[in-house]
Amino acid sequence: MGKKRDYYEVLGVARNAAKSDIAKSYRKLAARYHPDTNPGDEDASFKFKEAAEAYEILSDDGKRARYDQFGHAGVEGMGSGFSSPEDIFSAFSELFGGGAFGDLFGGRNGHRVRKGNDVRVDVVLTLEEAARGVSKNVSFRRSEKCSSCDGSGAERGTQPETCPTCHGRGQVLHASGILRIQSTCPQCQGRCYIVIAPCSDCRGNGYIAQKVEIEVAIPPGVDDGTRMRIRGEGEPSPDNGPPGDCYCFIQVKQHAIFHREGGNLIVEIPIAYTQAVLGAEIQVPSLQGMETLTIPRGTQSGEVFRIAGRGMPDPHGRRTGDLLVSVHIETPKKVTERQETLLRELAELEHTNVSPQRKSFLDKIKNYFVFTDSKSSST
Repeated sequence: MGKKRDYYEVLGVARNAAKSDIAKSYRKLAARYHPDTNPGDEDASFKFKEAAEAYEILSDDGKRARYDQFGHAGVEGMGSGFSSPEDIFSAFSELFGGGAFGDLFGGRNGHRVRKGNDVRVDVVLTLEEAARGVSKNVSFRRSEKCSSCDGSGAERGTQPETCPTCHGRGQVLHASGILRIQSTCPQCQGRCYIVIAPCSDCRGNGYIAQKVEIEVAIPPGVDDGTRMRIRGEGEPSPDNGPPGDCYCFIQVKQHAIFHREGGNLIVEIPIAYTQAVLGAEIQVPSLQGMETLTIPRGTQSGEVFRIAGRGMPDPHGRRTGDLLVSVHIETPKKVTERQETLLRELAELEHTNVSPQRKSFLDKIKNYFVFTDSKSSST
């Protein structure tokens, strides 16, 4: 559909719009462009999903701040990527107020199909793994259909019965005057049926918690705290809707040599006094191997040198970061007899030929004591 439109333009609100105005505008657009009220209209379906994406970003303070500063590039990959209207209404159920609005566009018998719960798994990486990308096998527990009752919750040889309270709708209607409110059935909890003889293996639940293992492909350049979404690997839906998702939270271990700042890597390297004064070529480590760095004459302790393209890759395929080498002049605790002799000669030369900076500092000391002595004499 071409270039993405501005999210504020999509919702028809000002950039300083309040959250309530953003939600109000989105509700109107969702009702106007829902595919069920516009069957076969691809443009309406696109606008429906476009509005949902815009609302997801602008209703979240953190995502909205990044969008305001960097535009679409700042929130790339943060959206849910909704695949269906049911997915959208499930994600924003609190916005649409539950059953009443869901019934307008709902599933079977007016009952809105619910998505399964999401699950979380933590993935720990080394910096090297984060840099090159890696596939990890992760394990966690989730509910799986009971093999004894095939998910019905009823003991083998028996059948569930239609819920007598909601008559198989999963929801009940409360009326007061002209006000009609629909809510989940309190007896069957929206399942549309009740179990008379519960399965002994799952105790009528229909599902049993089991350990599962999946392989996760982690792209190069992920940072500590990155969240990855694996669709359809979460808990099953309670009423045959889509399953939830698995969210992988990435933790990158602290490295013994490198410190990461965004896409850049920082390494601290000690150099000798003579190397700083006279200049030198030194070898510094990077994730790709050893690199040659030229230290110019007169380098000061704490100076930082940049080696381009030797940092972390960007997970979205943009520019690779740099390696920042911070040099510090190392003072030896022990010296040989010859080194001490040479250093003492150097010290004598420095006292004879004082550098401008040092002379300025010595002048400050002399002026201080002259001022102090003159002040004492006057009193």
